[in-house]
Amino acid sequence: MASKQPWLNPAVAVGGLAPLAQLAVQGAQGQLGANGIEFALNQTGLFALAMLLASLACTPLRLVFGWTWPARIRRTLGLLAFAYVCAHFLTYSVLDQGLDVRAMAEDVLTRPFITVGFTAFVLLVPLAVTSTNRQVRRLGFPKWQRLHRLAYVAAVLGVVHFVWRVKKDVTEPALYGAVLALLLAVRVGEAVRKRRALAAAQRTA
Repeated sequence: MASKQPWLNPAVAVGGLAPLAQLAVQGAQGQLGANGIEFALNQTGLFALAMLLASLACTPLRLVFGWTWPARIRRTLGLLAFAYVCAHFLTYSVLDQGLDVRAMAEDVLTRPFITVGFTAFVLLVPLAVTSTNRQVRRLGFPKWQRLHRLAYVAAVLGVVHFVWRVKKDVTEPALYGAVLALLLAVRVGEAVRKRRALAAAQRTA
């Protein structure tokens, strides 16, 4: 089936990067509004979280609906999430802070919403580095799978970062949090089901 849809991953990559390209063009033309840096930060952060949740949704979609095609784009979605996280961090570090390392370090240490956001970024780095088939073979699938569960931790931190950033109206970050909670519930439910099935098999063996 995967060979019949060679366009799937390229289409997802092009579609996923289109908002970033549009943002770059608008920024170059000075069309991001009165506070362009804040707008760019908000947009890149929003798309990073959306792409991360989309990548985490691939397995629950298979478990609940039996769909297999999302698994073929999971890696692309994860790398798109990382691309937006990098864009978010570069907007903050270069455009907002002017690469002032001391000021950025102070922000990370003293401003909780930046602390959790930076932690999420750090957690995603090894996941992006080990996203290739070669790295899966090198690490071994069980170890690779355990490592990539950090994506859920990064997503939780991303939602917290979003909530603490908006401060007052948390409606939008709460929606992202609800989606993440649902995805986690599906994964936990599947883990419990497997454990019970294993225990039942052992009793009857």
